[in-house]
Amino acid sequence: MNPVHILAKKGEVAERVLIAGDPSRVKLLSTLLEEPKLVNENRGFLVYTGKYKDVRVTIATHGIGGPSIAIVLEELAMLGGKVFIRYGTAGALVPELDKGDYVIVTGASYNRGGLFHQYFKEDACISSTPDFDVLLALYNSFKAKGLKFFTGTVFSSDAFYAEDEDFAKKWSERGNIAVEMECAALFALSKLRKLKSGAVVVISDSLVKGGWISKEELEKKVMQGANAILDALINL
Repeated sequence: MNPVHILAKKGEVAERVLIAGDPSRVKLLSTLLEEPKLVNENRGFLVYTGKYKDVRVTIATHGIGGPSIAIVLEELAMLGGKVFIRYGTAGALVPELDKGDYVIVTGASYNRGGLFHQYFKEDACISSTPDFDVLLALYNSFKAKGLKFFTGTVFSSDAFYAEDEDFAKKWSERGNIAVEMECAALFALSKLRKLKSGAVVVISDSLVKGGWISKEELEKKVMQGANAILDALINL
């Protein structure tokens, strides 16, 4: 099967792929590659391939939400991608997390149905966890660089504006420390397609303390953590 949305050619996507939802973040991260080449911009899914420390790496846009990241994961895998790390943002569900903190994601909760029912053909709750080798590589890389980070599970939401005043309390009581929109789909689909995946998120806002990080501060934190993620990726 040939990709419908990402119109790169086979050979233009590396086995190791860093993915992010925001095209502008992908463009920023691509500056860390040697000789980055834009191999797709169709549908706004910017995809760059270059080298990081002499290892081929692709940096790609996955868009917003489970269905979008599922399309991108499927199509990048068709083009040769095998290991995927999501580098995104999340909202804090617990007071211990501050804006700008890093979270290495150890699992993702989600609501049944929708994308998951279509892929797995039943209402079973699939264990949505990252590949252990990817998780360990990220943990060791962040430790080696002396970056402060948290580990924990997130809730993957399908509705950004549907959160009510009980949302943070309900999902944090169930063991989740942050909310985002893609990790559950990424991890579950990676297991189905025999791919390796993991995720790191930067806390952009807090549902318990309020407030949003500034665009400038977010970009600074993203770039500070990027080398740790890329170092992990090239060692997988």
